[in-house]
Amino acid sequence: MRQVTANEVKQSFGKILDAAQREPVVIKRYNRNAAVLLSMQDYEKLTAAHVDAFERFCDKVGTQAKSKGLTEDKLKKILI
Repeated sequence: MRQVTANEVKQSFGKILDAAQREPVVIKRYNRNAAVLLSMQDYEKLTAAHVDAFERFCDKVGTQAKSKGLTEDKLKKILI
């Protein structure tokens, strides 16, 4: 993964943007990692993976709740 300073980004944004199409670019500020520049394709893969994982988690919780007898009606009574 390429690392650049915030100053380098200011001076060569187009070049850094092109580099991010090939691999994520870490942007450092005051010698600390401040941000990561990703291609849109990498960003979409990352967010899709999180959505898929969250949906699997919800399905698992729903299945466990149903197996223990929790219904929507019972849940509504608890929450209201």
